[in-house]
Amino acid sequence: MFESGAFVGEYLTSITDSQLQPNGVDLTAAAIYEQTTAGRIGRDGKTIGDRQEIDADDGVFRLDPGAYVLQYAETVQIPEGHIGFIYPRSSLMRNSCMLHTAVWDAGYEGKGEGLLEVHHDIEIEDGARIGQLVLAEADHETTYDGDYQGERTE
Repeated sequence: MFESGAFVGEYLTSITDSQLQPNGVDLTAAAIYEQTTAGRIGRDGKTIGDRQEIDADDGVFRLDPGAYVLQYAETVQIPEGHIGFIYPRSSLMRNSCMLHTAVWDAGYEGKGEGLLEVHHDIEIEDGARIGQLVLAEADHETTYDGDYQGERTE
């Protein structure tokens, strides 16, 4: 069962009332990066490729078609007994863009990232609402304690 937007809002910091939705909370764009070197995913570890931050010209990211890493502005805490999913806002899809994310496990805390796939030139304002976090009830034996725990929370 998915939780209400008000419930989800209790587990995010730095949100406004306009971000609360009936079944989730809108996440906003804080930074956008283009990957510049290859990464590697092996059986015993991973390496994230180098990235170059895209400058927001007068507060607007102007993006050509391609793949970008989008950083969310809000700090998320996935509560016990839940799992998080992020879906793109419909206006993003209606502008030929897609936002992809992985599962957000119970216990994760941080300012996460998503893969922004751009199929047609687009302008995204810094702080624009681009995705929606929803929480669903989930059974689990342990909580998240991986490499990305606490990312960008300082």
